[in-house]
Amino acid sequence: MLSRVFSFNRRPFDSLSEQEILALAISSEEDDGRIYRAYADGLREAFPQSAKVFDDMADEEDRHRGALIAAHQRRFGDTIPLIRREHVSGYYERKPDWLVRPLGIDKVRAAAETMEEQAHLFYVEAAKRSTDANTRKLLGDLAAAEQGHQALARDLGVAHTPANVQEEEREVERRQFILTFVQPGLAGLMDGSVSTLAPIFAAAFATQDTWQTFLVGLSASIGAGISMGFTEAAHDDGKLSGRGSPLKRGLASGIMTALGGLGHALPYLIPHFWTATLVAMGVVFVELWAIAFIQNRYMDTPFLRAAFQVVLGGSLVFAAGVIIGNA
Repeated sequence: MLSRVFSFNRRPFDSLSEQEILALAISSEEDDGRIYRAYADGLREAFPQSAKVFDDMADEEDRHRGALIAAHQRRFGDTIPLIRREHVSGYYERKPDWLVRPLGIDKVRAAAETMEEQAHLFYVEAAKRSTDANTRKLLGDLAAAEQGHQALARDLGVAHTPANVQEEEREVERRQFILTFVQPGLAGLMDGSVSTLAPIFAAAFATQDTWQTFLVGLSASIGAGISMGFTEAAHDDGKLSGRGSPLKRGLASGIMTALGGLGHALPYLIPHFWTATLVAMGVVFVELWAIAFIQNRYMDTPFLRAAFQVVLGGSLVFAAGVIIGNA
């Protein structure tokens, strides 16, 4: 592990022979082709037009790899040394597609442009190291091609995904984000913020003991978070509804539920009762307005209507807790 962190056992780029440079270029083109195909596969179901962009990019990398293999066979024979990016110190690295998921449209297009820029710089340096005229010409041509390919994703995007299609894909992406994260998270935040008001403030006014109140709030928040998370994940696998991964939805709902309750439970770590209560009430105010903002921002609910509904509901639950706590 330490050797990887400090780049021990890696070869400096300047120490590579021409054969090793060609071998490195071949493996790099192969890896890039695989990454582009993974991007295409990840986008194909939801964004079929953008998937075609990366299919074409992968085909282009395959043509580069074929030209490099032919050059290696001509100069050094059929046995290609095994040398990859991770074997060379200071060489650019690629993130596999599973590290950049979810595959947002703009994210993968930007990743493609960065990949082509890095490949261009590599071929420029590789061409300087070659003494064979044909190999030097090939590497120079590939450097020029990669430089041109920095715009290839944009060019192919125009061919396969005109402006109206890109706008549709972004809208689909936004809707999926709302279905998978915003809706479950908002439901959890509302449940955690509102449903825990009564038990927390009832405990506070009944005992006027800040530590006991905190324990009630902590247990109510964690319990509600676990319950909401499991309920969200279990009741819909997302295949028919299109709401996305049940694990992601469950985590979004469970975490936001717990945070919603903990927000006004944590102030009761303050030992002075009225100070803790006033701070908790301030936190509740912020929570309720945050819920109204999210409803307005993502759910297109008019802000005043959202604020009225949330504040009215929260006020009723808060009043119930205070009344019960003083009974």
